[in-house]
Amino acid sequence: MKYRGKFKPKNPHKYVGDVKNIVYRSGWELSTFIWCDNHQDILEWSSEEFFIPYRCSTDNKMHRYFVDLKIKFAKGQVYIIEIKPRCQLFPPTRGRKREKTFLNEMFQYHKNVSKWNQAQKYAESRGWIFQIWHEDILKKLGVKILTG
Repeated sequence: MKYRGKFKPKNPHKYVGDVKNIVYRSGWELSTFIWCDNHQDILEWSSEEFFIPYRCSTDNKMHRYFVDLKIKFAKGQVYIIEIKPRCQLFPPTRGRKREKTFLNEMFQYHKNVSKWNQAQKYAESRGWIFQIWHEDILKKLGVKILTG
């Protein structure tokens, strides 16, 4: 199964943004989009429909972070969500990796941390919650992970 493409919601009225351009880049994103589309307690959701400006620690320049998900629940709480494998939440270990692979992973990790720190501040300033959802959290939420 291909885990890149456009998602067509069954409940387009719940999607905030361009309903004809909902792009998923992983099976986890696709699975979560299906969950959001069908979840009765979700009033609104969007994917990469807004960005958070952040300064990256790797180059000290400003960049734009397009958040994977923004979800508004029936009780009024708003979440902004990043979907990542659990292994990417920690600094990479060298192990038997080639130098170039290790440096690329370290660069990406520091870039992600810069994004996540700014997303946390952005969310808090609006009374929202920022979370990173990995495979364990998705399973606890009842997201049916697609495998292919």
